[in-house]
Amino acid sequence: MTERKPGPVRRFFGAIWDAINFTRRLVFNLIFLFVLFVVLLALSVPEPVLEPRTALVLDLKGELVEQYRADAGSRALERMLGNKVDEIQLRDVLEVITRAAEDPNIERMVLIVDGLRGAGLASLTEIGAALERFRTSGKEVVAVSDGMTQMPYLLATHADQILLHPDGAVLLNGFSSYRGYYKDLLDKLAVQVHLFRVGEFKSAAEPYVLNQASSEAREADRFWLDGLWQTWLSEVGSRRKLEPKAIQNGIEILPDAIADAGGDLAKIALTSQLVDQLATRDQAREILIAKGVADKQKHSFRQVHWSDYQARARSSALPDLRASVAIIVAEGEIVGGEQNPGTVGGESTATLLREAREDSNVKAVVLRVNSPGGETFASEQIRREIELIKQAGKPVIASMGDVAASGGYWIAMDADEIFAQPATITGSIGIYGLFVNIPDTLEKLGVHTDGVGTTPFAGAFDPRRPLDPSVAKVIQSVIDKGYRDFISRVANARGKQPADIDQVARGRVWTGRQALERGLVDKLGGLDAAVAAAAERAKLGSNYQTRYIEKLPGAFEQFLLGLSDNASARALAKIEWLRPEAGLLRDANLQRPLRLLRGLQDGKPNVFAYCFCEIR
Repeated sequence: MTERKPGPVRRFFGAIWDAINFTRRLVFNLIFLFVLFVVLLALSVPEPVLEPRTALVLDLKGELVEQYRADAGSRALERMLGNKVDEIQLRDVLEVITRAAEDPNIERMVLIVDGLRGAGLASLTEIGAALERFRTSGKEVVAVSDGMTQMPYLLATHADQILLHPDGAVLLNGFSSYRGYYKDLLDKLAVQVHLFRVGEFKSAAEPYVLNQASSEAREADRFWLDGLWQTWLSEVGSRRKLEPKAIQNGIEILPDAIADAGGDLAKIALTSQLVDQLATRDQAREILIAKGVADKQKHSFRQVHWSDYQARARSSALPDLRASVAIIVAEGEIVGGEQNPGTVGGESTATLLREAREDSNVKAVVLRVNSPGGETFASEQIRREIELIKQAGKPVIASMGDVAASGGYWIAMDADEIFAQPATITGSIGIYGLFVNIPDTLEKLGVHTDGVGTTPFAGAFDPRRPLDPSVAKVIQSVIDKGYRDFISRVANARGKQPADIDQVARGRVWTGRQALERGLVDKLGGLDAAVAAAAERAKLGSNYQTRYIEKLPGAFEQFLLGLSDNASARALAKIEWLRPEAGLLRDANLQRPLRLLRGLQDGKPNVFAYCFCEIR
């Protein structure tokens, strides 16, 4: 029997398939060989030895966060490719400063804060306290800058000496809080926004129903902003030996001062004693060489970058089996369900708290809150887990970061103690609901809605229909109950009467210091103070460890992170031909979405405990 040969069409497509298959295997083999090359190189080259009299370069670039939002694999690949990772974990900075203070090989610190973004006053206070401990150990801090705005400058004032570039500036302008208001726009679109709230100071949703801030919002915002500004002025003034009024006056007469100085902003910073010396980067380098030891190979001073220093320390760390104080981070808006880091998920954060409750090695818990709030139901899920941890006999301490307001206060209120920084933004105890309907908008487009329902409430939350007054009454009753529940729970947690809490609630925002005066927090202090208080309540003495409980990266992600921390892998990033543009590796979801109207996607109103209390 004669074997039948394939036809020309079949041979043609077969050849294409063979070529595709060959290319696929070639690409994967090349990737495998590249990874193998990196692994072998990383394992074969030892970490460089840290020499005596080394300067630690704390060059902070990116947004300061409590918890990374990008996944571990993406961060590792970005670092290996030499791309900028645009987030800095607060805990990493604190760990490096603390370790360097005790390291005999670290002689001084070079602080560079020009690229620091998104840092609030409370977080900067945490870093500032660590810098002061570093200086107390007998080591010097030198700040080097090409130009700073007021928040990075606050950190630079912890240095023994501030060097500013002659073409640089220290830009101080005070604090502000401005928002856009959309009522006219929504009216033109014939969109009807119904706001239900309790608390005349609960202004988060005012932009949807007003064209300007209410008098209550102005009063409240002015009060807490002035509190934060006075804290900033006081801290800068005390460290630079300047009167706060002098700094304030310097800002108010700035136009005339700039004209008198011929537009030289660096000169103004020097004559105002905001900085100690004007120096270009090469001049600053010579100053640091004179202070320390020259590195002739690099034509600079002997130094180690803080990320390299941290990686070296972690690679040599041994497992710690001691009893632990667990830290659980709640950062970002509070929404329901499972959420990635950067957003507080009602279920995902509750799961982490449950893990701490069920872990026999965890003896106490610190809830680190940096959140403006969000959905009330998700907030209650988290608060309930705090309650259960306490019932299990484990103390819980709340540590407030830059913002712990509204829902952020809700999840913290049942802790055994609440710590806040003087500049923490907190309070905003109040709730509101929004319902949007668009029948007039649709009518303009020639779309009409009609039909029948079996009860007056059937289809009541259809945004195509007008809002029935009886439905509005129901919603307001639910909001009223939610507020009563909120202040009652706060009163129960704080040992007060609901009427007493109502006087400092009603949606009003306070600074941490103002909240302490009104009994909403227990003590002023940072994360270290909260951890120490948790350990003391758990009777751990000094023999304990602190451990973050969070969603762990997978085995492969951990491998990549460890690999990217190796000195050899970091050196590879400097090889130009190994640095393609890594646009596909960048996380497109780093920006936190505004989720105020999230519930409207389900065709129903939503209830929020949220605070718009950012400063600029």
